[in-house]
Amino acid sequence: METVKNQAVLVTGARGFIGQAVCKPLQREGYRVLALDQSRAGGEPGTTPGGEIQCDISDAARLRSVFEAERIEAIIHLAAILPTAAQREPVRATQVNILGSLNLLEMARRFGVRRMVFGSSLSVYGTCPPDDRVCETHQAAPEDLYGAAKLYVERLGEASRSRDGLEFVALRIGRVVGEGARSATSAWRSEIFERLQAGEAAEIVLPFVAHERVLLLHVADVARMLNLLLQAPRLSHMIYNAPCESVIVSELKSAVESLNPKIHVKLGNEEAVGNPRRLDASRFEQEFDFQTVPIFDQLKRAAEVKA
Repeated sequence: METVKNQAVLVTGARGFIGQAVCKPLQREGYRVLALDQSRAGGEPGTTPGGEIQCDISDAARLRSVFEAERIEAIIHLAAILPTAAQREPVRATQVNILGSLNLLEMARRFGVRRMVFGSSLSVYGTCPPDDRVCETHQAAPEDLYGAAKLYVERLGEASRSRDGLEFVALRIGRVVGEGARSATSAWRSEIFERLQAGEAAEIVLPFVAHERVLLLHVADVARMLNLLLQAPRLSHMIYNAPCESVIVSELKSAVESLNPKIHVKLGNEEAVGNPRRLDASRFEQEFDFQTVPIFDQLKRAAEVKA
């Protein structure tokens, strides 16, 4: 997608872990980024000179005012109530994850948005046999409200694509790791990077059993993928699996402990339910000539920076 100075890219969930990583490279490349989130760092509600917008996407009237004030060319939609909170507050999760997404699709139709990139999830597949390499045509069978909502929004996007001509595309994302994740329920996703600098004894709790496999990808790679989907002149598919690395938990434990002997990684007894263990992401890799940076290399780089 060509950079057009009088048009904007709207990023929802912009203050989140992935959202922040997405906005920065777009701004460097010259896009006018409208960073929308339901919360903001401070100040009064509204749009700041830097393009920060406070808005709950389930508020249709407030969202409409954003589109009335700006000529929006494309959307990267990342705003969502995350899995644990969605189970705890199903009504709120439905309002944001489904109704909010529907509001965005309606605004896209009404105001002539060209493309919408949706941050979906590998949880749409549910738990799969350990040796299955799951591709985009694999039957979807989400097991929680979060995954079910992601699948439903994909279906809404498909309908909008057929009916309105919106270039809707979804990236199904796995477990995202990196510094700054700030996850209350999966703190290990950032701690395996942030605690590499620990000068005193530190413990990281990784809840899975040693033999389990988890599909991981670094936040910087996710941002690159989303931006590629935004900027591609043409998209061959509507659904893409995000290239992930299938990491054995015991090997992740060993890698982190070897980079800083003061760290002890304590393992739990959980299985990696609700997601595949192995993934076929060749559709994205081949179309965009894309390779991720291996997670263990990312950890080494983080350790070197902290040294």
